[in-house]
Amino acid sequence: MKKAKRQTKRPEDLNAALAAKKGPVSQFIAHNYRHFNAAALLDAAKGYEAHLAAGGKMLVTLAGAMSTAELGITLAEMIRQDKVHAIVCTGANLEEDIFNLVAHDYYERVPHYRHLTAGDEQALLDRHMNRVTDTCIPEGEAMRRIEAAVAEEWVAADQSGQRFFPHEFMYKILRSGKLTKFYQIDPKNSWMLAACEKNLPIVVPGWEDATLGNMYAGRCVTGEIKNVHTVRTGIEYMVWLAEWYTKTSKLLRNGEGSIGFFQIGGGIAGDFPICVVPMLHQDLGRTNVPLWGYFAQISDSTTSYGSYSGAVPNEKITWGKLGEKTPKFIVESDATIVAPLIFSWVLGK
Repeated sequence: MKKAKRQTKRPEDLNAALAAKKGPVSQFIAHNYRHFNAAALLDAAKGYEAHLAAGGKMLVTLAGAMSTAELGITLAEMIRQDKVHAIVCTGANLEEDIFNLVAHDYYERVPHYRHLTAGDEQALLDRHMNRVTDTCIPEGEAMRRIEAAVAEEWVAADQSGQRFFPHEFMYKILRSGKLTKFYQIDPKNSWMLAACEKNLPIVVPGWEDATLGNMYAGRCVTGEIKNVHTVRTGIEYMVWLAEWYTKTSKLLRNGEGSIGFFQIGGGIAGDFPICVVPMLHQDLGRTNVPLWGYFAQISDSTTSYGSYSGAVPNEKITWGKLGEKTPKFIVESDATIVAPLIFSWVLGK
């Protein structure tokens, strides 16, 4: 009986060959990340790269507190190198990158956060330090500073009868230069600055529950802002996204590319935009619009109890979001660890 031939190229050999022209981070990943979630990380990274190489565009979604985790260190470079073509994020991620930009040196890290008592938490509140896991955001230097800058834009738009999306107001204050003197990190590590320079499309569903959204609502209550709709939100973002997806996919279809979906975390940042495709098909009858051409998610959620954020990608087939042959990846791990590594691979670091 003949022995079965060993495959000529083992997976680790193929990955090593791919990483050979990349930097040390990518070579480390290729050599060490061979199984389980580590292998899924590398598969998602290679899929991302292949999607772009085929002429595709990539939409990235940001849930959680990725900006406070300083994901901008790698995400900003992804934007500058045209590896990201649109972003959907929570209002928290939209504002917290700018909070960090202007107040980084006032942030405090609390590595022992698991052992804080209720009294310890009250003491942080008394000092106006708002905690996100192990990181405290200083209210005065971060939130109030940005509030003062953007409120001028809200009021000016309200008085002139103009309306803008939340990210457009952020772009306005960044472009005005009024915050430049407060910068406390290297500007190249701010993903919002990189997005602003590219005029990158950003969609911010549920902006109202963010800190600045609360502050805006307060000004509507006091009457300082007369028209509550001065800041455009929700449904208008979905209408905009529907047109962007339709036009972009049409342009790409001529060049054989497609639009990919790279989801960091779960929640509204991912749920909102992925629904645009079934809406286009089922509600608008645009059946010639293609499905998402790539899907990857980094999540530590599970499928138990009907969790959508933890659902395996195949469930999305039944909702008309992904196709049977769409490349699908899920990395069940910590996005603050995984996303920078995937981005580093795509950037060739």
